[in-house]
Amino acid sequence: MRRHCYALLVLAAASLGGCREKPGPLPGLVADAPSEAGAPATTNAAADGAPSAAADADAPPPEASAAAFVDLSGIAHLPPPIPESAPRLASIAMRTDVMSKPDPKATRVGFLRAGAIVEMDPEIAGTSGCKDGWRKIKPYGYVCVGPEATVDLDHPIVRASTRRPDITQRLPYMYGIVTRGGPVYARIPTPEDLKTYEPSLKKHLAKWVKDEESGATYGLDVWMKWKSVASPPALEAMEQRITDEDIPWFLKDGGRVPNLSGLLKSNDLVKIDQVDRRTGVAFVETFLHEGRRYNVSTDLRVIPADRFRPIRGSDFHGYEIGKDINFPFALVRRPGAKRWVWDEGKKKLVASGEVPYRAAVELTGKQKFVGKILHYEMKDGGWIDDRHAGRVDPAKKMPAWGKNGEKWIDINITKQVLVAYEGTKPVFATLVSSGESGLGDPETSKATKRGIFRIHTKHVSVTMDSDAVGEAFELRDVPYVQYFQDGYALHGAYWHDRFGQPKSHGCVNLSPEDARRLFHWTEPQVPYEWHGAARNLTGTVVFIHP
Repeated sequence: MRRHCYALLVLAAASLGGCREKPGPLPGLVADAPSEAGAPATTNAAADGAPSAAADADAPPPEASAAAFVDLSGIAHLPPPIPESAPRLASIAMRTDVMSKPDPKATRVGFLRAGAIVEMDPEIAGTSGCKDGWRKIKPYGYVCVGPEATVDLDHPIVRASTRRPDITQRLPYMYGIVTRGGPVYARIPTPEDLKTYEPSLKKHLAKWVKDEESGATYGLDVWMKWKSVASPPALEAMEQRITDEDIPWFLKDGGRVPNLSGLLKSNDLVKIDQVDRRTGVAFVETFLHEGRRYNVSTDLRVIPADRFRPIRGSDFHGYEIGKDINFPFALVRRPGAKRWVWDEGKKKLVASGEVPYRAAVELTGKQKFVGKILHYEMKDGGWIDDRHAGRVDPAKKMPAWGKNGEKWIDINITKQVLVAYEGTKPVFATLVSSGESGLGDPETSKATKRGIFRIHTKHVSVTMDSDAVGEAFELRDVPYVQYFQDGYALHGAYWHDRFGQPKSHGCVNLSPEDARRLFHWTEPQVPYEWHGAARNLTGTVVFIHP
């Protein structure tokens, strides 16, 4: 059975139990599966095997491409805000499509998410399939004013969704994984509500207090991501029944969340959903009410924070070549790597300390087999074996797309190493986690598809199912997703820290920070305040090989 890393596209009325769908063919795909000779089996492939980079007549002009907002050093370069006097449009759906023309049948070139505000041309560009009219937005594309977008910047969903994805940090939102399932609320529950919907609350909180790994004493810093004032420890807050002053405006005085999730089927609902163990959720707000902490999800659902393990995400990131490290070098892809030295008396290598997991070590270029195991000589005089470290070298034969000056990504499945190039110049190297079946058949196993592809669709975040990410989870708002073939993608993984070892169900997992940097480096660029972009034929080349 074919296993793809499919996203569950969460539409305006989506919910955990509601309208979701796996996507049909995604835009931008030219190359099909590689032939046995290694070249894509397509008439659009160039002579060197790369998918065609021919211009797409329905795509935005090249000059409309946005500048990179995050560089390979991880430094963010944010543009100035839109002038208050400029005409603006806002998204009021979890996904608002941006079309190449003012026509619902036109090519989709991008996505906005609720709360995003973009500058627009105030003149109506047409009404085809859009009663309230299409508006041309900057830097390109058209949005239909209606159920997914509005020119009313005081719309409740716009006001409630002012927290934008944070591209200055490795994760765009606050994240948690459910450790103890429980209810999802439309408002802050009253004591009577808690008795009704959480009858075992006292028992639940007792376990939470004692849990040192994901309980009351763990991870408060995650929930305080955007807070400027420190919060008291969770147990102290609970004992003193502290209520924050900065509760979201829509929840004050018994207020309810705007119906972004589509789950508020009637005005008297209090519990609108349930979260189950091992579900990942992203949050935009957090607050204390009578000592208990509640979080607000990206789709504006209220969920008790004590149901979650806060997730920091791996702090690992790759290396800028020529700045952090120089060729030849090796990346340590497995824990427990030994530093070996040659003992002349014993005529053998003996252990002399360890080399840190995921370190980059410069090599002399010398290598030799000892006991049928390949070893590389490090510049400090020690040796490291290739069971734990993969040697990284520049491409021996530069492909035509590199010679043409394109950005491209080279992924070695055996070494679990990614190298990013700008033309012929390698600029960044890091460790990845590809499909857990290694070099197996991607059609019948959890292996990553090999071949030459182009990135065609990018999402700042999107929900993925358990088959996609290789975990028994549903993971909402997987960060920095870049599709390159059908449902196969590069994306950040906030739920594990095993980069350098096969782990996924077919996608290429990156550390959150590497995913952030590469997302903003590749084409198509995602304009500021957009949540995604799609482009036929011209995205960054991804070359995946054994």
